Amino acid sequence: MPLIHRLYPILRPLLFQLDAETAHEWTVKLLRASHLLGMLPDPEPAPSKARTVMGLKFPNCVGLAAGMDKSASAVDAWSALGFGHVEVGTLTPRPQPGNPTPRLFRLVEQEGIINRMGFNNPGIDEAVHRLERRTSTGIIGVNIGKNFDTPLENAADDYLTCLRKAYQVADYIAVNISSPNTKGLRDLQAEEPIRRLLGTLKEEQARLATTHGVHRPLLVKIAPDLGEEQIEVLARVFAELGMEGVIATNTTIDREGVKKNKLWKEAGGLSGKPLMRQSTAVIATLALALKSEAKGAPPPIIGVGGIMGEMDAEAKLQAGASLVQVYSGLVYRGPKLIAEVAGIPNTV
Repeated sequence: MPLIHRLYPILRPLLFQLDAETAHEWTVKLLRASHLLGMLPDPEPAPSKARTVMGLKFPNCVGLAAGMDKSASAVDAWSALGFGHVEVGTLTPRPQPGNPTPRLFRLVEQEGIINRMGFNNPGIDEAVHRLERRTSTGIIGVNIGKNFDTPLENAADDYLTCLRKAYQVADYIAVNISSPNTKGLRDLQAEEPIRRLLGTLKEEQARLATTHGVHRPLLVKIAPDLGEEQIEVLARVFAELGMEGVIATNTTIDREGVKKNKLWKEAGGLSGKPLMRQSTAVIATLALALKSEAKGAPPPIIGVGGIMGEMDAEAKLQAGASLVQVYSGLVYRGPKLIAEVAGIPNTV
């Protein structure tokens, strides 16, 4: 068993004595330091676990979800832990501090997390600079959003800025229009706003592909709090515009299942185990809708939300996802979770 797998059960009680955001910051710092000291040797990829999605070859099916490394400060270390891909961000054109603290809460009994971080990040320029200096060759996704004070009618300008700057350093770009922690952002998921926004970004993607001589897939991240009819409408828009992928799902505003926890009324998005069933149901509905709308092969789905073990990941793959991502499960289970999910062969 790798050393870091043995250490996490010892470190977890100490980290859980700290407030959640401080523990998060120290974990990323320790991880980065461990990698620099050579304590995280890159795992050997297994050919039977590799899969090609969106024209990209992923060494395994599990990735790090956006939100864990908002600033792209430890991408080499995450890759060394065994992730098949790492998604950084959400990144905005200008740096922003995010919402007032406290803004991150553990619901330990339910293995959940509530966050209302508000896209705190150093800005796209700083993140791109860090990604330019990375040494790992793993697949990197860049998750982009708008600044909190940019009016919705001008949101496309922010997304265009980030798309242009991320294009050279990303393997794929994810458009975040589903965080519940930026006022009004989820309104962009309505049919006409999302058609205008994604249509504009697809046009710019085509221009950038010609300019740089390389095509970077463009994905969109959706919320779990969508009804079946809304999902079907979005699937039609994604198919019409030729989106290369969908990330399902973001955090939920629903609190069913955590009302026994004293923190259940905290504002923000809920992730972790309580989200598992809801996000998987969205994936299943979305997969069917995309299949019925697509003229050729439907765009692939990256499944995220509540994965706490191998069986959860397999459930998302069986529901229609091609890849999965973890975040909250990593907090509760540690690096062992990565090895479990990365070990799923490319046969699901």
